[in-house]
Amino acid sequence: MNQLKVPAEAAGERLDRFLATRLGSRSAAERAVEAGALVDGIARPKSYRLTGGEEVEVPAPAAVAQVAPPPEPAIAWQDEHLLVVDKPAGLVVHPGHGHAQGTLVHALAGKIAGGDPERPGIVHRLDRDTSGLMVVARSEEAHARLQQLVRDRALERTYVALVHGRPRSRTGRIEAPIGRDRGDPTRISLDSDSARDAITQFEVERLLAGHALLRVRLETGRMHQIRVHLAAIELPVAGDPVYGVPLAGLGRQFLHASELAFPHPFGGESIEVRSELPEDLAAALRSLESQA
Repeated sequence: MNQLKVPAEAAGERLDRFLATRLGSRSAAERAVEAGALVDGIARPKSYRLTGGEEVEVPAPAAVAQVAPPPEPAIAWQDEHLLVVDKPAGLVVHPGHGHAQGTLVHALAGKIAGGDPERPGIVHRLDRDTSGLMVVARSEEAHARLQQLVRDRALERTYVALVHGRPRSRTGRIEAPIGRDRGDPTRISLDSDSARDAITQFEVERLLAGHALLRVRLETGRMHQIRVHLAAIELPVAGDPVYGVPLAGLGRQFLHASELAFPHPFGGESIEVRSELPEDLAAALRSLESQA
């Protein structure tokens, strides 16, 4: 048996969801429960609500070796219902293929809840190498209400992007459905059999030699939307290894989720959170400015 201590902040969480975040997947959690996981020595169903402080024993054949959780990202704003986290580049949001451990969900284990037990609290995501702000839920009800904000397009997400090239206008709106590419399912493109509506707005913040710094706002939130849309209008994101062009000295795409604004899903008050450029992007920008 492997033993897991239930933190106090996990009180009220279902057993299967608690195990999913620690074992790496919902299927691993279900196997553990079926194999006889014990809560303080007693077999419990997967829907059992934890109270905090228990010892959960997981049968060794069903268990996944525990990995120390990644450092918790900076909390930009919080209350009893929500967290707004400032995700660093390189951190995957939730468990998936090739990323069973070490994700944002693991870093926030016990502090977020609601929705899919493999990705508790998550209502929108950032690519691994995109940094910046995300709002996550701390309860089932908060998750449902945040999802409604996303459906109503009331969650305003603004990014800073450095692109290669010169925009034809100071502002623009890209309205082009995107989905899995017909020829390469690992990529997202406009050439897709499963395209969904996607809308991106941008405005020029600054013009540089061969580049432009843009302020980009999402109306929808499709996978890789900003990167694909900007590449489609010949303004590829600098440093993007898939859709963009390399940028000397930068090992990832120059894309940062800099602002989140939304009405609080419980009280209705306006929440606005901002994040400064991380140092790697700021340094790349200073380097370009020195060449002007």
